[in-house]
Amino acid sequence: MDQHFLTPLFAPSSIAVFAGNAELRASDPAYRDAAFLFDALTAQQYSGKFTFLDVDTTEGRLADLISTGADLAIVALPPERVEAALEVAGRIRCRAALVISTGISAEQAQQLHAVAHRHDMLLMGPNSRGFQRPHMGLNASIVGPLAEKGALALVSQSGALTAALLDWARPNRVGFSTVISLGPHTAVDMAQALDFLASDPQTHSIVIYLEGISNARRFMSALRAAAISKPVVVLKAGRRRAGNEAARTHSAAIVGSDEVFDAALRRGGAVRIRSFTELFSAVQCLASRYRPVGNHLAIITNGGGPGVLAADRANDLGIEVGRLSEPGANALRDRLLPQASLVDLIDLSEDATPAHYLAAVEAASKEPGIDGVLTIHVPKVGSDLDAVAQAIADARPHLSKPLISCIMGDESVHEARAILSQTSIPIFRSPEAAVGAFSNIASYYHNQKLLQQTPPPLTHLAKPDVEGARLLIEGILADRRTVLTEMESKSVLSAFHIPVTQTILARTPAEAMMLAAQLGFPVALKIDSPDISHKSDVNGVALNVMNAVSVRDIFEDMMATVKRRMPEARINGITVQRMARHTRGRELYIGVVTDEAFGPVVAFGAGGVRIELYRDRAMELPPLNQFLARQLIDRSRVSRTLDEWRGARPINREALEQILLRVSEMVCELPQLRELDINPIIVDEQGAVAVDARLIVGNTTLSTRPYQQLSILPYPARFEQTWPLPGGNHYTIRPIHPDDADMLQQLVRSLSPESRYNRFVSALTELSPGMLSKFALIDYDREMALVAVMTERHPTDDGHITETQRVVGVSRYVTNPDSSSCEFSLVVADDMAGKGVGSRLMRCIMDVAREKGLSEIMGLVLTHNTNMLKLMRALGFIIKPYPEDPDFRLVSYQL
Repeated sequence: MDQHFLTPLFAPSSIAVFAGNAELRASDPAYRDAAFLFDALTAQQYSGKFTFLDVDTTEGRLADLISTGADLAIVALPPERVEAALEVAGRIRCRAALVISTGISAEQAQQLHAVAHRHDMLLMGPNSRGFQRPHMGLNASIVGPLAEKGALALVSQSGALTAALLDWARPNRVGFSTVISLGPHTAVDMAQALDFLASDPQTHSIVIYLEGISNARRFMSALRAAAISKPVVVLKAGRRRAGNEAARTHSAAIVGSDEVFDAALRRGGAVRIRSFTELFSAVQCLASRYRPVGNHLAIITNGGGPGVLAADRANDLGIEVGRLSEPGANALRDRLLPQASLVDLIDLSEDATPAHYLAAVEAASKEPGIDGVLTIHVPKVGSDLDAVAQAIADARPHLSKPLISCIMGDESVHEARAILSQTSIPIFRSPEAAVGAFSNIASYYHNQKLLQQTPPPLTHLAKPDVEGARLLIEGILADRRTVLTEMESKSVLSAFHIPVTQTILARTPAEAMMLAAQLGFPVALKIDSPDISHKSDVNGVALNVMNAVSVRDIFEDMMATVKRRMPEARINGITVQRMARHTRGRELYIGVVTDEAFGPVVAFGAGGVRIELYRDRAMELPPLNQFLARQLIDRSRVSRTLDEWRGARPINREALEQILLRVSEMVCELPQLRELDINPIIVDEQGAVAVDARLIVGNTTLSTRPYQQLSILPYPARFEQTWPLPGGNHYTIRPIHPDDADMLQQLVRSLSPESRYNRFVSALTELSPGMLSKFALIDYDREMALVAVMTERHPTDDGHITETQRVVGVSRYVTNPDSSSCEFSLVVADDMAGKGVGSRLMRCIMDVAREKGLSEIMGLVLTHNTNMLKLMRALGFIIKPYPEDPDFRLVSYQL
């Protein structure tokens, strides 16, 4: 059970190949792919076993194969013969199948999926170009010769791009652990391929070319799991606006699917690149296994102009130019030429020697405020460029920070570039390209911080009236309406404690005058209709109305104008509200739009009547916490005006952040919410108030599992429970959080060698950084981990009492590929054995799996682990021998 479920596909020990006979491959154009595949498979030494078959294999041959079976069947036949080959593969008990073909329609693909499902076979394809596993000597593809061995994995939805990238990689000495070309209509999709690569020990970083996803929740779950421990870079094609051009709210009008995809990748901890050229540079950096920890880049150059170009590009990309500290600069200055400059750039001057470059690289690498180093060299007559390159290459093994090089020129620099290439230093021809490459890997550092965020659905703020808001929305849906009026929308906002301007509906001019006098002038008048999205477009808004006579006249004119322009619109009346008095307040907007793939997204930017003109938008996937809300604000262009600006005092950012958190709560708790438009929100130093609002809702499918509308599940705080311990103490069982990593490490270190071996079947003494990240930062959709946390009190020397928390046990399950069962693990601190913690953790994790809809929980227990087997019996698990290893017992329970 420790093998990944895709192992038979990507690491087979035996392969049955359906590629026709030699005569067909040589003469029939329909067997061209089969000929390419045959040559690829036989061009190198594969350690496993090949069996070449034809669809018309005799029954006798099949009988021999049935007794032995095969891990993988590879089919490279004309479309009309693929289904029959899959049937044969199923009869000989192949566990996985790869269909290398082109031109198979979606309908034909569904038939092939059905055949594979009937025979319980994994299916990659049809219309796939295959895969390569260089470490195994396996080239099961038609994308070119086998790649060099390396630690980089490529997963692509384009066969042509895969072939082009491999062709570039060979002369640039970039190697791969895995190359996968999926193609359209494949059953094994991008999410599953990512899941395999996340656990593949040969893979240290991943590059993805993506054209589309079929299941956002599954993709995000797999992406986050992979990005926890391995850098993931994504190039996505098809950047275009969302399809709904007739959007009914401002938010929907300015949010496109590509921007939402950006937000999803940030929360997934991945880095997005936007061009094929950038993909090559990203591959270079990942192949060098760089792990940056910030965005400060030191620029070392022998030419002021190229250095300034690099600094300008860094400014454009939000990269800070790394500067030497005063002690570091003083120490380096003695080793450089007198004309060298250390102000901002490290300009060595045009007469710089290899020793000068080496001294500068060493100095920059030691500075704690510098996260990466860029060396730029401009060829000069009489300079020894090869020696400069060798000096930089010699420094590379001693550096823990990214080192990137730019060598400008062409004919005279080939040998210097070759020297750097041999040491896996990324090399670029222009300063701008080099800075762009560093920006990509610095984005990985930033997005990893976003990945660490696991907000709950409800924040620490006062509890909202969720039921009241739901009742209001259900009443509107029962009335067969989907668009809420301004007053209804503000009622929902008020239920979530979002400050709104007082708004009262008037049905006659006299009523409007009376309300205006009571509220106090000046007032705003607005048409109230569920059929009018943009009131100002039909002259349905009047601001700063100063007296009762004006209220009466504007009321009559507005009603007549709107009825003339939109005679079919239902008009409830005209709302009256006092003008918000914020002399230097900023007009902002907050919105929600439901993306077709990723579900609801929170948007923020400049507001007011020019919202579409400014098109200022920043987006984030919910749920939000204060860190994510602050990041969302800072990504907008309007954020530059929120501090002291043109004489206006800084706004109350905390009030603005709280509104974003409240909107996040609305998205989580109201699955009927489709779109939200709060525009404008006026914010000043005193606070924030929503002046206008509009909601669109829709019916939703009832689900026993909450938050299914979200592509990232919130922290499941609802599973938290407190239980007593013998002797009067107590402990809390709750879902694991990334902040628990240190306590988790302490638990593992405190275990006895026997307990550690029983849990990990290994002599490890502590968790590696990768294991710690994987165990502490989980995706709550695909797996769950519950920790038992106990608070301990310790007296100090001065007589005070300090409290510390300790993790004393962990139960965990991971969902199996069948999506109906899961595999569990359990560990309890040695000093807590026999106190009921283990049984309670197991019962709680079983309850969570049951709520998830899983039907069976299972696990492997070492035969000599008598205490665990005793616990399993007490809980009602069935215990059986494990056929694949007599040292284990397979325990299972029907949920």
